[in-house]
Amino acid sequence: MSLQVYGIPNCGTCKKAFTWLDSNGVAYEFVDTKETPPSRSLIQSWVEALGSKPMKNTSGQSYRALGTTKDDWTDEQWVEAFANDAMLLKRPLFVKDGAAVLVGFRDKPEVIREKLGV
Repeated sequence: MSLQVYGIPNCGTCKKAFTWLDSNGVAYEFVDTKETPPSRSLIQSWVEALGSKPMKNTSGQSYRALGTTKDDWTDEQWVEAFANDAMLLKRPLFVKDGAAVLVGFRDKPEVIREKLGV
């Protein structure tokens, strides 16, 4: 199994996820989205798998700076926005065997285990 975790190292939710993954013996590769922003095509595949709504980092400054026009955006417009500013992506985002399976880290442990296949 190949598991990538996309996020930023100083994100509290990412740190919580790393601790959980490590304590459960789950191997993963961390991808810092500030250092290595995901490509537009990769983001497109994530939106196709998860939808744009759960992928929005609504608590960030980048999101608030978009104004109210964002409320009517299509998935395609969100893909473009995510590609232009990775800080708009909710963190962490989990990709298993090339497919996005989970975004965020607030589900119950059994739901996380099921989505990550561990």
